[in-house]
Amino acid sequence: MNIAHTIFGVFGNATALFLFLAPSITFKRIIKNKSTEQFSGIPYPMTLLNCLLSAWYGLPFVSKDNTLVSTINGTGAVIETIYVLIFLFYAPKKEKAKIFAIFTAVLAVFATVALVSLFALHGNGRKLFCGIAATVFSIIMYASPLSIMRLVIKTKSVEYMPFFLSLFVFLCGTSWFIYGLIGRDPFVAIPNGFGCALGTVQLILYFIYCGNKGEKSADAEKDEKKTVEMKDEEKKQNVVKGEARAASLRSF
Repeated sequence: MNIAHTIFGVFGNATALFLFLAPSITFKRIIKNKSTEQFSGIPYPMTLLNCLLSAWYGLPFVSKDNTLVSTINGTGAVIETIYVLIFLFYAPKKEKAKIFAIFTAVLAVFATVALVSLFALHGNGRKLFCGIAATVFSIIMYASPLSIMRLVIKTKSVEYMPFFLSLFVFLCGTSWFIYGLIGRDPFVAIPNGFGCALGTVQLILYFIYCGNKGEKSADAEKDEKKTVEMKDEEKKQNVVKGEARAASLRSF
């Protein structure tokens, strides 16, 4: 049982690392275009909060035999902080204010949980408090892409829902769900079971709409075609006017 627990913990670390690194493709595009476009910045501070709380929960003085939970979530916290800072740098003013407010709230929530659990609680009470906090915000983290899923359904395009991000949400959620079941830890199993289910839905949506250009792209193409046709018509009219003018000059 302990060997299986460790194996799924190691696999969970690997898939979680890929999950944390998957948005690097998106951020490469953001940096290249110097714009966040329609990408949502909400998942990154929410993932940061999940990492901070989960890393705290996995510490030996909070819960036993969860060191693997702390190692990967500590790493994830560093990566997500970098993502948030990049997003804040390139986001438009309104979006920047919203993400900064969420980022500030994330740090405040984590500081509150850490201080209360450290100085006011002990033993099982500390584990219960930190576990509930980690569970609640893990579910919120997994639910944060729901806005993007709505955009996918609305536009019938997966342009703003990267495949690898959806894939590793599924793999990470599944591996940690099994890890929690084996370790009989509901604070690990419950949120990651939700993540497994949500990752499945994202993959289904991806395979349904991955071949579509999307309504917005189609409209853009129509507008572009209409603009080209108008320009061609304008050129023709100018040519006709020019020929008429030349003919009138020759008549003199």
